[in-house]
Amino acid sequence: MEWGLILTLMLGGLAVLLLIGLPVAFAFIAVTTVGAYFVLGGDRGILQLARNSAQSVANFQLAPIPLFILMGEILFQTGVAHRAIDAIERVVTRIPGRMSVVTIFGGTIFAALSGSTIANTAMLGGTLLPGMLKRGYHPSMAMGPIMASGAIAMLIPPSALAVLVGSLAGISIAGLLIAGVLPALLLAVLFVAYVVGRSLLDPKVAPPDVYEEMSLRERWTPFAIYVLPLSVLFAVVIGSLLAGIATPTESAALGSITAVIIGAAYRSLSWAKLGKALMETLKLSVMILFIIAASQTFAQVLSFSGATNGLINAINSFDPTPLMVLLGMIAILLFLGCFIDQVSMLMVTVPVFVPLANAMGINELVLGVVYLLTMEIGLLTPPFGLLLFVMRGVAPPEIRMPQIYAAVMPFLLIKLFVLALIVWVPEIGTWLPSLMGR
Repeated sequence: MEWGLILTLMLGGLAVLLLIGLPVAFAFIAVTTVGAYFVLGGDRGILQLARNSAQSVANFQLAPIPLFILMGEILFQTGVAHRAIDAIERVVTRIPGRMSVVTIFGGTIFAALSGSTIANTAMLGGTLLPGMLKRGYHPSMAMGPIMASGAIAMLIPPSALAVLVGSLAGISIAGLLIAGVLPALLLAVLFVAYVVGRSLLDPKVAPPDVYEEMSLRERWTPFAIYVLPLSVLFAVVIGSLLAGIATPTESAALGSITAVIIGAAYRSLSWAKLGKALMETLKLSVMILFIIAASQTFAQVLSFSGATNGLINAINSFDPTPLMVLLGMIAILLFLGCFIDQVSMLMVTVPVFVPLANAMGINELVLGVVYLLTMEIGLLTPPFGLLLFVMRGVAPPEIRMPQIYAAVMPFLLIKLFVLALIVWVPEIGTWLPSLMGR
């Protein structure tokens, strides 16, 4: 068969299975099994699939995925994050759009502790949204910052998806985890600037808050108790990576142990909560490992059939520059993000994009950050962005989907601006990793 036909059948078959509602792990395994049988040679292809699957899930580099998920689940189940949000609210005072700014600060802090966009958005929405609407905040100024800062967990470590991207794309996992820090902080700063600027221009969207006057001790003591200790967790994970004294697996293990210690120190950890955190970690980890099990054979089928080289040669015939190729990849990822989930985006594109990026000399860390940021944008892109539906689940019944779409649009534009900035100034993503181990 022609490589173009094989590529079309495999990607098209995957799209059809996803559209009819088959879970992504099973859809990917089904397409890979059929491709392996017909392209790699019948029973030998199936045997190769089994061999690749065993080798893939036995990869020790994947160990940070369940450990990072466990770390966030422990903090979420013990309620430590909710206390931190309350403490942040006490110290952020006398600033336009105060509650929206609190949301962004809290969302960024929890993103650096959990790595789960869904948990981050659900926690912020359940904790802060009712109070913001009650105080007269416009729905766009209440929901927009929640969704935007909730999605930062995709980019800032500890991100389990960053580990998945690094593993599938052959990118340094430690480097990719560190590379997301500056773009994530830049996003948070721009979110705050937008909220403050809009609140100054139109005070009706964020009425001045009437908050209880407190002494400095009353204001800062909860912050010292519930927020500063969490910085230890961030320092353990990011500091150990940046200093070069721990691998991603070791830093994830240290982070999980630290999360348990913090939960126990606040007397919020019980066997029941720990068991629930472990069960949620198991569910997510098994789904990801099922997908990884089929990924290597999927790439081999495309390579053996000539689809990978054929596509690269077809693109090279147009004599594109690396920038043109990278922009084309971004356009495809942004389009896919409107309709399919982030793991599916990875599975469909990595076997094609990574060889193409290598052939064009595109920096692997820039490609990795582009992947993470476009997937983060996909979480918020109408009509099927996952966090849009998470917000709908925690919002009051009178809030409609068009209002949620409108609330997220300014923040989507900010994210697109940062994406363009990373393409224009790649050092935003590569500078911190270059300091590792120094």
